Amino acid sequence: MQKIDRSSKLVAAWLLIGVGMTIVQIALGGITRLTGSGLSITEWDVVTGSLPPLNEQQWLIEFNKYRQTPQFQYLNFEFTLHDFKLIFFWEWFHRLWARTIGLVFAAGFIYFLVKKHFKKEMVQPLLFLFALGALQGAIGWIMVASGLTGDAVYVKPTRLALHFIFALGLLAYTYWFALSLLVKKQEIVPVTAGIRKWNLVLIAILVLQLLYGALMAGHKAANIAATWPTINGAWVPDHLMNGDSFFLNAIDNKIWIHFVHRGLAYLLMVLILIWSYQLYQTKGGKLFNYLRTMPIAVVLIQVLLGVLTVLTSANIVAGNWGMFEWMAELHQLVGMLLLLVLVSILYVARIGKPSK
Repeated sequence: MQKIDRSSKLVAAWLLIGVGMTIVQIALGGITRLTGSGLSITEWDVVTGSLPPLNEQQWLIEFNKYRQTPQFQYLNFEFTLHDFKLIFFWEWFHRLWARTIGLVFAAGFIYFLVKKHFKKEMVQPLLFLFALGALQGAIGWIMVASGLTGDAVYVKPTRLALHFIFALGLLAYTYWFALSLLVKKQEIVPVTAGIRKWNLVLIAILVLQLLYGALMAGHKAANIAATWPTINGAWVPDHLMNGDSFFLNAIDNKIWIHFVHRGLAYLLMVLILIWSYQLYQTKGGKLFNYLRTMPIAVVLIQVLLGVLTVLTSANIVAGNWGMFEWMAELHQLVGMLLLLVLVSILYVARIGKPSK
């Protein structure tokens, strides 16, 4: 029976800390978006930007920079310094947490390197992991910069969606890497090619649905149809095509984005129910038997939170954190959990001759 050596356990624990910190980072990104805080810091200073303003003069300097942005001039022109401090905090904390993740990974990397805990097969995944982290930081700044020029009062929804999807990619890859160090060979379960293909298709649909969720957030499209089960009284709403090209319609038309996001959620729920039945027909070990109970439960919670998010969007109050914001944040977190559940099963369930 395979045993996991100490070095693998230590490196895996380090990676799982990174997974947890990344989940918190994505949650902070959601709070930053929901509070309208993302454009409050107009510069990207990797080192000096770690500290917030420490006196009134420094606060006034930062506030004056914000007052030059389109968001202040067209949307938040009534903001006082006190209002600015509130939105500044969430963007600063979001960036600070990103820096902290980088420090945790860097410190862990140096420690494990000195202590010779890294094995040869770990080097390439680690390099790829650091590259993904650096790319995510660059995309984050490109996203913020898109809202600081012209007449933009928010970041571009497409760049917000790109930032979110790359964050999920970083999260899933780090988690997969940790699983590769923790899951024993005897815990891998042979399944049919069909079950494996369903798993991959479900992940693809979920990623697309999460992408549309980010577009929903970027376009603030939840309250364009704050009704359920119909969309403003219709199962298929009017104006799904607004005259633009299909591609532009798919990323810019709010009602189309809303309709597709809902539709993908229902499709995902039905397919997971069918797939889970197949999983229950497959014999496996303790880990597999535990994992196969999760997709149904998580997707049902996710759909319920989606419905509540839509319904509570009718009562959004600008500048106030209310029920809609809670539902939207939980909806995003459970979406990430569903992704990790599907990735877990993808790792554990491999094509082979299933046990009878």
